Amino acid sequence: MKIRKLAIALLAVSTSLSAFAQSPLLQDGKEAMYQRVLTTPSCVLKKDRQDPGVKVASLSRFYVYNQDGDYLTVGPDTTGKIAGLLPKSCTVDWKIQTSVLFTNPANRNRALIFQDKSHLQAIVDDKDPKAKVAPLMENLKNNKPSDGVISAEPDKFVDGKSHFYLLPILNFETGMFDDGNELRELNIASVTKDGESQEANDANAIRTFNSAVVFVIDSSISMQKYIDRTKQTINDIVTKIKKAKLQDSVHFGLVAFRSNVQATPGLEYNTKIFVRPGEAKDVDTFQKKLAKLNQAKVSSKYFDEDSFSGVNTALKELDWSEYGGRYIILITDAGGINGSDKLSTTHLDAKELQAEAKQKGAAIFAIHLLTDAGKNNQEKAKAQYEELSYNDTVHKSLYYPIPTGSVDVFGKAIDKASNVLASTVRKASLGEEVPGTSGDDPAANSTNKKLAQDARKIGRAMQLAFLGKKLGTTAPDFLEGWMSDRDLVHHNKANCEAVVLLTKNELSNLKDITSKLIDSTNTGLIDSDGMFEQLKAIAVSMGSDPNSLNPKSGIKLNSGNIGEILDMLPYKSKVTSLTEDDWNSFGPDEQNRIIEELESKLKYYQDCNDDADKWVNLNDDGDSAESVYPIPLDLLP
Repeated sequence: MKIRKLAIALLAVSTSLSAFAQSPLLQDGKEAMYQRVLTTPSCVLKKDRQDPGVKVASLSRFYVYNQDGDYLTVGPDTTGKIAGLLPKSCTVDWKIQTSVLFTNPANRNRALIFQDKSHLQAIVDDKDPKAKVAPLMENLKNNKPSDGVISAEPDKFVDGKSHFYLLPILNFETGMFDDGNELRELNIASVTKDGESQEANDANAIRTFNSAVVFVIDSSISMQKYIDRTKQTINDIVTKIKKAKLQDSVHFGLVAFRSNVQATPGLEYNTKIFVRPGEAKDVDTFQKKLAKLNQAKVSSKYFDEDSFSGVNTALKELDWSEYGGRYIILITDAGGINGSDKLSTTHLDAKELQAEAKQKGAAIFAIHLLTDAGKNNQEKAKAQYEELSYNDTVHKSLYYPIPTGSVDVFGKAIDKASNVLASTVRKASLGEEVPGTSGDDPAANSTNKKLAQDARKIGRAMQLAFLGKKLGTTAPDFLEGWMSDRDLVHHNKANCEAVVLLTKNELSNLKDITSKLIDSTNTGLIDSDGMFEQLKAIAVSMGSDPNSLNPKSGIKLNSGNIGEILDMLPYKSKVTSLTEDDWNSFGPDEQNRIIEELESKLKYYQDCNDDADKWVNLNDDGDSAESVYPIPLDLLP
């Protein structure tokens, strides 16, 4: 069988005609979900059946207003505007607006696209999947066909967070590997290209790779010796970089954080940017800019500091756009103030910030100083920073505890990390890519060895992402096939992330539901019966059938079509399917954790709503209200 090369198609335009005052057709059995289709390369949009028509870009979304035999009357949005007629044979149904974004392939097998589900299922059910997958990967490497395999993901990473591409999920099934690991089997559509594309030379492209390394450091009252050691690291490595004539390719920055100044005015600042990447390229300039960086003169209200605010400042207030390598090194001896706490200035938790780092294409390294003073909150802080620093590329948390808070161990660790990240750029300047790694090094048992190994893996992934942007191409063909969302050999590694594409109205409904869930669960802290009566009243007010609502089996909330969307997605809601027995079985800590997660997600939805740059138009002739925002499934309530 001929294998076709998968390319990522950016969203394109369609042609609109006259306005028409009616609503699209509803999907079967739905009360608010309209029928939608996606176009394939053979689609021609016509004014009428005799019109020769005009070509329509692949994967343009249209709403279906009528079906008459072999033709669909379609429009670009739900406002009643009719674009024309499309032959039904050239379209594919898109019941729910979900899409796949590939993770970075640097440390896993590339995802394979199979002609039908049976070829994928044979590998999923096999007791030794490696034996089946190895020859397929070898054929892929040598550009040879394999039975049942019609395509594979691109070998160069395409960053869907900064340059959204549409790889729609048409259908899905949940499954389980023979070893018990779960997966989703995804029926996807894609634009493809036959044969080899004409790519620029990798060595020439990689020479322009550059990096920004930003330290986000706790500057509270206990941190002076670590601040001084970080300054020393910056000075040393900037000197080395200048000698190597790489000062234009590796830039360092520094953000300091403390805690809420309204609660403790003597802290002077909550977060402060001391150096932006690119502002200082020599030791003298760095020393001048960092001269006033010292520990606080007064204690914060809590031992925990606002580290999440420091990371948020680094992600959102620094310009990362010109850098291929994007690294944040968090340094603290304290935990982070929870987003639900009144002293939090961001009202975000680790999960939401980790999602923002993925959007930016940044890796967060968390260096946790295990000092005696912080021993009572170290387990909590560890959980926070493991979640914050989780990286899909290496499929682990970039979390590094420093026993006893040793300044010597800490210094060697940040020296090692900085040197490895800088060496990525040095190799790139010579036209060399950082070599890939086949797995964890068993000998990497010390903190700085593990950190260095992870830094090399991340550096490799950043280079692949950079090359993907430099060398990326689009193509005119189309395929439909099945893929696993997990590596077919290493089942703990994700091939991709599924996102749901919500319109502004749908996101508003999601915020409304989440806000009401927060109110109800707060009631449940005192009165679980009252909580479920409140949930039931909310559900009825949103149009749900009161006879279908049962606290013993979970209460489904509906608002516009968001309830129908949540029901159709390939995930299970932890909250909307809660039963009264579930809630009562949780202790106060677990109940509070659920509420805090909802509050952080609500803040995340508001940030998404305000993020004008990431709203995507799936049809350029559609109403602006039909633009969508990609929300990861694991950030739904």
